[in-house]
Amino acid sequence: MSAGNLTQANRVLQKENDREIPERMQLPSVSTALLLASGIGIIEALALYFGAGLFLNIMGIPSASPMHNPSQRFLSLRALGAPAVVVSLAVQGVFRGFKDTSTPLFCLGVGNLSSVFLLPILIYYFHLGITGAAIATVVSQYILTLLLIWFLNKRAVLMPPKMEDLEFGGYIKSGGFLIGRTLSVLMTMTLGTSMAARQGPLAMAAHQICLQVWLAVSLLSDALAVSGQALIARSFSKGDYKRVKEITYWVLKAGVFTGVSSAVVLSACLGSLAQFFTKDAEVLGIVRSGMLFVSASQPINALAFVFDGLHYGVSDFSYVAYSMMFVGAISSAFLLYASSIFGLYGVWSGLALFMSLRMAAGFLRLGSKTGPWWFLWDFPN
Repeated sequence: MSAGNLTQANRVLQKENDREIPERMQLPSVSTALLLASGIGIIEALALYFGAGLFLNIMGIPSASPMHNPSQRFLSLRALGAPAVVVSLAVQGVFRGFKDTSTPLFCLGVGNLSSVFLLPILIYYFHLGITGAAIATVVSQYILTLLLIWFLNKRAVLMPPKMEDLEFGGYIKSGGFLIGRTLSVLMTMTLGTSMAARQGPLAMAAHQICLQVWLAVSLLSDALAVSGQALIARSFSKGDYKRVKEITYWVLKAGVFTGVSSAVVLSACLGSLAQFFTKDAEVLGIVRSGMLFVSASQPINALAFVFDGLHYGVSDFSYVAYSMMFVGAISSAFLLYASSIFGLYGVWSGLALFMSLRMAAGFLRLGSKTGPWWFLWDFPN
C-alpha cells in the first residue's frame, strides 16, 4: 500500500474515532418500571401456580368437571411465564415513550413466530397436548421479553447507580390509578368467562372462540390508541392544544372506520373462521349464534380503546380509573343477573354492555369541557 493510501486510511480511521458515540440514556423511570414489573410478575406467577385449583373452582370449574384437570395443568405452567409477560408489557411502554414502534413490532413478530413453530412440534410430534401448548407459549414469552430487554439495553442504562434514584413515588401516584383500572377490566372479563364456564364444556368452548376473535380484532384499534396517545402527549406537553384537538378528531374518525370495517369483515367470515378452532358441529353452531355479539360490537370496542389512548395522552389517569371501576361494577352486576337467565347470550350481552359503557364514559369526558380537555371547544375546526 502506498504512503498516500496509508495517509488516507489513517484520516478515515481518525474521523471514525472522532465521531461522537451516543451514550445510553440515564432514565431512572425505566429501571423503576422494570423492577416493579418484575416484582408484580413474580407475585402473579406464585399466586397462579399455587392457587390454580382454587381459582378454577371460583371460576365455576369444580374438580368433578372434565375441564378441571387440563385447565389446572395449563394454568400452572402458564403461570411460569407471568414475569415475562409483565416485564414485556412494561418495556413496550418504554419504547412507546421513545416513539419507537418498530422495535416492539419486530420482537413481537419473533416471539409469535417462535410460538407458531413450537406449538405443533410439542403438541403433535412430542404428543404433549395441552402441556406442550403451555410450554410453547411460555418459551415464546421469554424469547419476546429477552429480545425487548436486549434492544432496550442499547438505548438506556437499565440500573441507576443509586437506589434512591428510582422514581417509585411517581409510579405509585399514576400507576395506582392504572392498577385500579386494570383490575376492574380483569375482574369483569374474568367474571364473564366464569359465567360461561358454568354453562358447560360446549358453551365454554364456543365462548372462548368468540372471545378470542372478538379481542384479537378489537385490539387492532389499540394501534390507533397507542399512536394517538404518543402524538397527543407530545403536543399536550408543549401546550399546543390546537394540534391536540386535530389529532383527537382524526383518531376518533379512524377508530369509527376501523370498527365498522371490522364488523363488516367479521359478519361475513366468522363462520368460516371458527372452523380453524374446531370441527365440532355443536360448538360451531353456538359460535354462529354469537356472530352478532362479535361483529356488531366492533365499532364500540374500537372507540372504547381509542378513548383510553386519548385519556392516557393527556395523563387523565384518575378519570380512566374511576370511570372504569364504575363501569366494571355495573357490568359485573348485569353479567351475574343476565347469565343466570339467558345463559351464554347473557354473558355476551354483559360484555357488550361493558364496552358500550367504556365508550360512553369516553364521550362524556370529552364533551364535559372539564379536566384536561377544557380546551377542546375553544379552537375552530
